[in-house]
Amino acid sequence: MIEIRKVDTENKKQVKEFVQFHYDLYKSCPQWVPPFRNDIEIMLNKKKHPFYEHSDADFFTAWKDGKMVGRTAVLNNTAYNKYHNQNSGDIFLFDAIDDQETANALFDAAAEWARGKGLSKLKGPKGFSLFDGYGVLVEGFEQRQSMNFSCYNYPYYQKLYETYGFYRINEYTSMQADIASFEFPEKVYKVADIVKKRGKLKIKIYKNKAEIKKDAARIAGMYFDSFKNNWEYFPLTQREFDFFVDNVLTFVVPDLLRFITDENDEIVGFLINFPDISAAMQRHNGNLMNPLLLGDMLLELKKTEYCAMNGLGILEKYHKSGGNALLYCSMMDIMKQYPQFRYVEAVQMADTAHEVQQEMATLGLKPIKRHRVYEVAI
Repeated sequence: MIEIRKVDTENKKQVKEFVQFHYDLYKSCPQWVPPFRNDIEIMLNKKKHPFYEHSDADFFTAWKDGKMVGRTAVLNNTAYNKYHNQNSGDIFLFDAIDDQETANALFDAAAEWARGKGLSKLKGPKGFSLFDGYGVLVEGFEQRQSMNFSCYNYPYYQKLYETYGFYRINEYTSMQADIASFEFPEKVYKVADIVKKRGKLKIKIYKNKAEIKKDAARIAGMYFDSFKNNWEYFPLTQREFDFFVDNVLTFVVPDLLRFITDENDEIVGFLINFPDISAAMQRHNGNLMNPLLLGDMLLELKKTEYCAMNGLGILEKYHKSGGNALLYCSMMDIMKQYPQFRYVEAVQMADTAHEVQQEMATLGLKPIKRHRVYEVAI
C-alpha cells in the first residue's frame, strides 16, 4: 500500500527528505550529475523563489513500509497558461523506484491537486522557469548528463509515464560533435566572410562579467524575443529575470559567448556556451557550500573536454541574412581558442524547431540524447 504525503514546505525535515531522495536513488549511477542542493531547496521555498509571485506549486512524497519510494512536484504556472491560453498543470522533479503502483499514486496526487486548481491536464516534465530543462530521457542513457541543462533518469521512467496514460507532445534532441574529427563545411565560412564584408552584422564579445551584467536587460530582451513563439515560453517577472541573471553569471565565461549586433548596435543574435563542469559537480554531490567546490569548479573550467552549447538563435528577420553562418564560425573560433575542448554538445533543441536541428545535422553534429515531454488529460 502506497502512502502519499504532501510536503510541508515550512518543515525543514520534510524538505530535506524530498531533496535527498534524488541523491539516494541515483548515487550509483555514473551518468547522473547531482543538481546543486540549494537550487532544489529554493524551489520549495515559497517565500524566496520568484515563481510564487504569480503561480503556485506543491510537492508530494510516496512511502511504502515506512520507506520513501518516490516524489514529485506539481505546478500551476498561471503566467504560462495565460500566455498560451492553456489550462494545464506541470509535473516536475518526479523520481521513483521502478514500481508502477508508486508512480500511479504520485501522478494521481498531482492530478487531484491540479483539478483542484481548475486545470484539465498535466504535462511535463516542465519546471519553474525556462531554464530547468525539459522532458524524460528516452534515448542516450549511456551519455553523461550535461550539468543541469537537462535531466538524467533511468530507462524505466518512460514506462512509468506511458503506462499511466501520458502521451508524447514534444521532444528535445541533444547533438554532439567530436572536434578532433569534425569537418566544418567550407561554404559556411564563405557565407560568413560575405556577411562580414557587408558590415551590417557584427560579432560582439564581452570582456568580463561586469560588462555582461550591465547589458543584461538588453541581452535577455533579445534572447526572450527570439523564443517567444516557442511552446515552452512565458513572460518573466523582473524578479525572475534577476534570479536568472544571477544564476547564469555564476558559470559564465565571457570568452565563450558571442552576440550579433546590427547597424544600430542592437543585439539580434546570440551563441551561449558553458564549460561543462559535470565532473566537479559529481565529485561534490550537489554540495554548493562545500568550501572545496569553488576551487574544484574553477579547475574543472580549465581542464574539461566538454563544451555545452545551451543557446543559439537569431531574430527571425535576420534568418536569411547570413547571421547564422557568423554564429557557427564563431563557434569554430572558440574551439580554436580553447583547444582543451574535444566535444561540443548542443543541448535540448525542440523538435518543433526542426530547422535548427537540420542546420546542426548539416554542420555535422550527431544526435546523442532525446528527451520526451508528455501530457495526460485529468
